[in-house]
Amino acid sequence: DQNFNAEAFVSAISKRVNELELKDRVELMADELYNQYEASYLDGLSQIRNILGPENEEETGMFLNYYWIMPLAKYVEKYGLNDFNASMTAIEEITKRNTGEYAIRPYLKQHTSKTLTRMKRWSKSPNKHLRRLSSEGLRPRLPWAKKLDIFIQDPQPILPILAQLKDDPSKYVQKSVANCINDILKDNLSTGKKLIEDWNNKDIGKERKWIIKHALRNLLKADDNWAKKMI
Repeated sequence: DQNFNAEAFVSAISKRVNELELKDRVELMADELYNQYEASYLDGLSQIRNILGPENEEETGMFLNYYWIMPLAKYVEKYGLNDFNASMTAIEEITKRNTGEYAIRPYLKQHTSKTLTRMKRWSKSPNKHLRRLSSEGLRPRLPWAKKLDIFIQDPQPILPILAQLKDDPSKYVQKSVANCINDILKDNLSTGKKLIEDWNNKDIGKERKWIIKHALRNLLKADDNWAKKMI
């Protein structure tokens, strides 16, 4: 991008970055990117789409591949709420390379119904990263992120998406689904138990069995009798 002043961008970051922890460094870079495009979110977004590179074919997390995309995801998370469709498309592309699990959360708070509809669509995607995002982004207690109180109070909107993923062939997705159920069990034990009991039927396969066992790990450590019956 000929209009992007790389020297000014690097200079602005260099003055402050050493004193910051990782999350704050990511946010600083996102803020300076926004400043470079003179607070025009869509101008910056169009350039972000051009530099993402090829999709990540591996089942890897955010620190192993494409970690440099984290500030780009923060840019969408922080500045894109008023441009819903463009931001959703950007999150789709970002998560195919790194993760959109943090970027999606303010959209779930501010545009709950529209974002859930989009995530339900992602749960049916042939792309494993999008399927994983449809679960991971909904986690009520996602590490490193603010809690999603709306789903701590009522996890029911999460359940249809998890049901779509209950037999997913990807271990990457299975782990996310299990972690999401584990989150639900912490705050809504009866809802989590009913979900697992409903899934634990004659049609259960090895993928779903693994999800259930991993979701129950905390209860199993506590020697919970109900949990032991479920595996």
